[in-house]
Amino acid sequence: MALTIKIGRGHQTALVRLEMDIRKSMSGDLMIFDHGDIDIVLSPSDNKVLAFPKETMTDLVYGAQNRLFAHLRKRGLIIPESIQAGAFYGVIEGEMQKSFKEDLDTAKMALINISKFIDEERPYFESTEAIISMADDELIHPDKEDSTELGEVPQSTEKGSIRPGFIRDPYSLSYLYTI
Repeated sequence: MALTIKIGRGHQTALVRLEMDIRKSMSGDLMIFDHGDIDIVLSPSDNKVLAFPKETMTDLVYGAQNRLFAHLRKRGLIIPESIQAGAFYGVIEGEMQKSFKEDLDTAKMALINISKFIDEERPYFESTEAIISMADDELIHPDKEDSTELGEVPQSTEKGSIRPGFIRDPYSLSYLYTI
């Protein structure tokens, strides 16, 4: 969805067009779903940026959250000492800086920089998704050399590494059980 932001006042205004998967919540928070690992919530009313994990909390999610807040901190949009864990499991939040100029809105600047961050990260999570789908395709549609047709494997009395008659548990080790 295209989003146009007006920055500045009077004759010094600029229009910025952003292409993002973004929605507005009932409370007025902006929810951004473009990133592959995290969902980002920009809350102008609370003056905060929150990063939620998409599905499960992993090292990849924490790395993405860390890179997001490092990106915003380096641009002077987040107060560095305010970055902390949120109220929910896996959430990281940070408080936005107050603007010293009346014509600049911190939330709009944060939205532009979040869009830049997602554009920088896009090749990474798109390549990860491509690798996962290739691995799935190899399991679902294997090559001729990696698969056998039904009935091609000859039958025999002993197959594999587990021989019948041996007891395998921690106390009997591998003694032969005979009846």
